[in-house]
Amino acid sequence: MDNLSLKNLYDVQQLLKRFGTYVHLGKRLWDIELMSIEVRNLYNNEMIDKKTFINAQLVLKSEHRKEEHKDKEEKER
Repeated sequence: MDNLSLKNLYDVQQLLKRFGTYVHLGKRLWDIELMSIEVRNLYNNEMIDKKTFINAQLVLKSEHRKEEHKDKEEKER
């Protein structure tokens, strides 16, 4: 697998799509968590390289933090 430039959640979705994995659970936070599991499975099965795995996980962690912050702000209103 070539090293992909993963910059945002859409890029990670496209990576998963290349392997036939589509994630839509209805809540963005849950989608991000499932995508993280799926990316880890791809790496553990040697379908993506370490650099791609790390970049995807960094994007997912960043998006997860943003979503948690957004949810927290909505609950405080």
